[in-house]
Amino acid sequence: MEYRPYYLAREWVRMGHAVAVAAASVSHVRTRTPVIRGTVTRETIDGIRYFWLKTPDYQGNGIARAFNIFVFVGRLMQYRKRLSRIVRPNVVIASSTYPLDMVPAYFIARLCRARLLFEVHDLWPLSPIELGSMSKRHPFILLMQGAENWAYRKAEIVVSMLPHTRDHMVQHGMKPEKFVHIPNGVDVEEWGDEPQAMPEEHKRALSALKARRHFLLGYTGAHGLANALDCFIDAAFQLQKHPVTFVLVGQGPEKDRLKRKVQSRQQTNVIFLPPVEKKAMPDLLQAMDALYVGLKDDPLFRFGVSPNKLMDYMMAAKPVIYAIRAGNDAVAESRCGISIPPENPGEIVRAVLNFMSRTAESRRKIGRRGKAFVLANHDYRILAKRFLVSLERAA
Repeated sequence: MEYRPYYLAREWVRMGHAVAVAAASVSHVRTRTPVIRGTVTRETIDGIRYFWLKTPDYQGNGIARAFNIFVFVGRLMQYRKRLSRIVRPNVVIASSTYPLDMVPAYFIARLCRARLLFEVHDLWPLSPIELGSMSKRHPFILLMQGAENWAYRKAEIVVSMLPHTRDHMVQHGMKPEKFVHIPNGVDVEEWGDEPQAMPEEHKRALSALKARRHFLLGYTGAHGLANALDCFIDAAFQLQKHPVTFVLVGQGPEKDRLKRKVQSRQQTNVIFLPPVEKKAMPDLLQAMDALYVGLKDDPLFRFGVSPNKLMDYMMAAKPVIYAIRAGNDAVAESRCGISIPPENPGEIVRAVLNFMSRTAESRRKIGRRGKAFVLANHDYRILAKRFLVSLERAA
């Protein structure tokens, strides 16, 4: 599941709206691929109608991912008239990492005389240019740039998950009054009194470390180049004489290489665990003493960041080490942890030792600030209403 569209859609269904999601059957953000029967598979999840469009498998960010994108956009174009007749939407939201699926969204909106919104997850093609070092003259980049500029012009409202993107969007054709910032959020219900238990494998590993009175620093989520996890592991290497273990939970293209690096240095204070179901995340995070989030030191993050894992960390009421240089810093704003420069193992070491020197109650006090901040600003029930308010204001 890609959770933001799901959580927003679920809240809109609860408000009495009918919501449908057209999505590619294969995406790197999912831990489990839906079961596909034919070119288009229908499924209803919590009152949301899903239309899974069959797309090819891929790994990483190469040609295979680009092919997946083109297949999805092509299938959605082919299916647009049928989808329009089935759903008959009043509002169409193009919500994706890349801007190209704004094209079929535009034609669906025209067929139904519906309002058209563009929700921006990442700034494409700026992301593959600055993070992936792709040339501005590459045909793929030129296509995406044209799609981005066109999307800003055609959309009635542009919703950005990142707080500081307005000027960039205006430079590429958006009228300033179209801009709305709605960040990522959390599903408060998942943090109820009886969360789903973490898998037994994780429970055994963490319980054994706790029995040895180890301080547990956790990281959850993607193991990719952008996450700068080499620095995380290098910091652990410097702390081998201390009772601390760095716990990495998740998957991604860098995971095998990182595991080999740990093995080659015979590090015993780093463990890797498989990803867990979203509903088990609260139980997993409660087992940690502190949590880490980091990204590469890249100018792209000047527009801000909105990592899902950070919302979960703060909701878990755990102190956070925030190794990101960005246009926003929720950790500093809420005073729920320590913000440090990115890609700096020495600073991670100092932050870990700082937390280890504190009492458990002192760490809980720091963590509770983060939870209060998330409940006030990132509850999906609140964000879903803000989305609809932006529609009403633009009407």
